[in-house]
Amino acid sequence: MHHLLPLLVAVPLLGAALLAAVGRHVPRLVAESTACAVSAGTAALAVVLLTHSSPPLTEWAGGWEPVDGHSVGIVLTGDGPGLGMAALVSVLTLAALAYSWRSFDEPPHGHAGAFPALVLVFQAGMCGFVIAGDLFNAFVWFELMSVVAYALTGHRVEEARAVQGALAFAVVNSLGAYALLMGIGLLYARTGELALTRIGDALDAQGPPDALVLAGFVLVLTGLLVKAAAVPFQFWLPDAHAVAPTPVCMLLSGVMVELGVFGVWRVYDTVFSGPGGLPAADAERVLTVLGALTAVLGAVMCWHQRHIKRLLAYSTIAHTGLFLLGIGTLTPEGDDGVALYVVGHAGVKAALFACAGILLDRYGSVDEHVLHGRAGPLRGVAVMVVAGGLGLAGLPPFGTALGKSVAEEAVGGPLTVLYVLASAVTAAAVLRVAARVFWGLGPAPRDAGGEGTADPDETTGSGEEPETTRRLGRVPDTMTAVPALLLAGALAAGTVPGFGDAVARAVSGATTAGLVHTSVHWTPLGVGLGLLSSVLAVALAAVAVVRPGLLVAPAPALRRLQSGHIGDYVAWLLVGTTVLGVLALPAVLSG
Repeated sequence: MHHLLPLLVAVPLLGAALLAAVGRHVPRLVAESTACAVSAGTAALAVVLLTHSSPPLTEWAGGWEPVDGHSVGIVLTGDGPGLGMAALVSVLTLAALAYSWRSFDEPPHGHAGAFPALVLVFQAGMCGFVIAGDLFNAFVWFELMSVVAYALTGHRVEEARAVQGALAFAVVNSLGAYALLMGIGLLYARTGELALTRIGDALDAQGPPDALVLAGFVLVLTGLLVKAAAVPFQFWLPDAHAVAPTPVCMLLSGVMVELGVFGVWRVYDTVFSGPGGLPAADAERVLTVLGALTAVLGAVMCWHQRHIKRLLAYSTIAHTGLFLLGIGTLTPEGDDGVALYVVGHAGVKAALFACAGILLDRYGSVDEHVLHGRAGPLRGVAVMVVAGGLGLAGLPPFGTALGKSVAEEAVGGPLTVLYVLASAVTAAAVLRVAARVFWGLGPAPRDAGGEGTADPDETTGSGEEPETTRRLGRVPDTMTAVPALLLAGALAAGTVPGFGDAVARAVSGATTAGLVHTSVHWTPLGVGLGLLSSVLAVALAAVAVVRPGLLVAPAPALRRLQSGHIGDYVAWLLVGTTVLGVLALPAVLSG
């Protein structure tokens, strides 16, 4: 089976090449159906390989196998976590492609294959990253993914804001890539190895970490945390989501950001977790501090948004913080909880972005104030938004709730309170939007025209243009079926018997007796905390609707941080790298 690993990358790349070559000569239906078939085939292949991933599959591309313990070839590793993420990536790519059938107009110059080809290349980059067995090629796949993401974010190139958002995305993520590449260079200079496990073994053989190893750790994590949109590297994400087409937002928040968290987990576990890397106490401090800051700031900023796509982007940032807290426990329970949490979150968040896209194409706005009471006829969409909000809160039996409960028990103590509050606040913001937009509850905003008293640094969402030539008179079935199926999948992740245990076995690689793995199941405490988060979310949303001035207070200092100026974002990237170094410094001093 290991010989099939390269097909996870080759199939979508070949599909993209085919669409790029013949896309001008085939109808749109043919081009997009082909893209969906390619994506679905890749998803099926990932699932098949996942069932044969113990022991992990290994393939040396081109037959360049190691000689006398040394290698120069490209190694692909198909283990449970990597293949599981490849399957998730492919399923969400299929969902985004299916959603785009009716949410986009015909591309310019009649090139029906342009957009689906870009999406397939994006899928190939993500799949390549999760199965990369060496650090340099993980970087290569990450950059392929990023370059395509720049193009997808600025797909509506005729709009100045789309170009600006894509440029901020490109600059910040490119600087993160440079940091990652410099870190790889330092590790290669020290060990002479690029394979992840071999770097870890070489560092362990050389004893406690020194300043060079610390610098390599900080630079590699900087690159990965930029992609994960962790604080203070997160500024590119809301700007990109505000202008990116809806199917692209589904992929950015649904899986690409989570790949940054996956990369942090993978690199620490295989490279820096031994005696030659960062001690567990120091790694736990780094991930806990950054995770807590990310969860708090993301939740606060999410609450203060009226631009629905920005609101969802900040919700993603908050949940990134919760994911970092979970893997920061450095325990199997934390890893298993985060893995299941990511699966549920992918479905819920992609569904919510799909619903936001429906509002944009139907009413020409994603401004909560402008849309006040206008979306009443979209009852099915209203139900999905409410369900998505409760899924973010962790309402049982959603998969987000099961993953959240396992992670909460792993982190324990005050951090459990942070899980409850962050998930409740982000969910409350979504429920507040639902109450105002679909049912018109609460007083009508005085600035519903789009400007008014809005902070000048905040994008209100009233100036957004539909992604179709004219506003939709009727929402196509494909645009409602996709979020409905995604929410159903998120619900199934928490209700299908044995699914949680299957995720745990995939994460730990434990399919035989004697290997350590955890049992993922509902507990009274987990159910109670999920219900508490949900009740708190509903209560906060109700107060915000009835008394909007009571909880939605101005936050000018926080809003000014999201200035839109690339220079500010670069400065914060440097600050974040410095903070990482300071948090990890005791590892060197104690050594």
